[in-house]
Amino acid sequence: MTKDAAGIWSVTVGTVKPDMYPYSFVVDGTTVADPKNSAIFPNEGFQNSVVEITGKTPLVHTLRNVPHGTLAYRYCNSKELGTRPVVIYTPPGYEKEQVMKYPVFSLLHGTTDTEETWTKVGRANLNLDNLIAQSKAQPMIIVMPYGRAYPVISKSSGSLRNWENLQEFKKDFQNNLLPFVEQNYRVKKDKNSRAIAGFSGGGGETLYLGLNNPEMFGWVCGFAPGMLKEEFDRNNAVAFANPAQTNQQLKLFWIGVGKEDMLYPVVTDYLKVLDEKKIKHETFISEGGHTWMNCKLFLASSLPQLFKN
Repeated sequence: MTKDAAGIWSVTVGTVKPDMYPYSFVVDGTTVADPKNSAIFPNEGFQNSVVEITGKTPLVHTLRNVPHGTLAYRYCNSKELGTRPVVIYTPPGYEKEQVMKYPVFSLLHGTTDTEETWTKVGRANLNLDNLIAQSKAQPMIIVMPYGRAYPVISKSSGSLRNWENLQEFKKDFQNNLLPFVEQNYRVKKDKNSRAIAGFSGGGGETLYLGLNNPEMFGWVCGFAPGMLKEEFDRNNAVAFANPAQTNQQLKLFWIGVGKEDMLYPVVTDYLKVLDEKKIKHETFISEGGHTWMNCKLFLASSLPQLFKN
């Protein structure tokens, strides 16, 4: 950046591919979000703002003149964890319909993200609004919970896919969150009407919950899922124990990752194990790295496949 005679700092960048980008300022060695931008990247690990670069052709997450669903900020109580935040999307027409029941898509954020990141950065609601309007995706309810089992699990404890967090989050998800959704929303309760997906550490949570509880989910998607090679057998115990049964119980098992992603090597090792065990899966390999730009792409690519008859 350069400072002009009036003391105003500015910078001009070259051509930028249309998308949403995080950015921040470093002021006297401290990284801060843009105080003039209300679009904040919800994250517990850094302070960033978000800017949307538009192009001539609207992207799948671009706000368009279509029917929109509703976002609700709700709170679910847990004896172990206290009051837990969750953002819930209901599709266009949900409030007027009053009778129709919908499938449920649980969407988990990455490590250090929050329950707001999937909407404020991932644009999950606008993504689905646009796909529904184009008849490319089924109307569904999206449940976006906070992914760390805080305060039992410290916020400084590392990845969401760490074993201790998996155990505590699983209890909260099964015993508190899912019953809360089923009691407060018109949802279908069979496993083929439930899908789960997640990014990064939340992708590790997704695979652990989805593959080890086949009676709960018929659709499982990992977006650059966090994993370690030495944890493959432990974290996939149920799926690996009976591959034929896993194939029979899952309607879709979908994995996406970018070629420049830091997780690309371990995810490709995981895909080889799935091939060796003959566990059916769909793979989406994109360009780019471990970014929410890729995450939005993975969501847009997998949403049309969920809850197909």
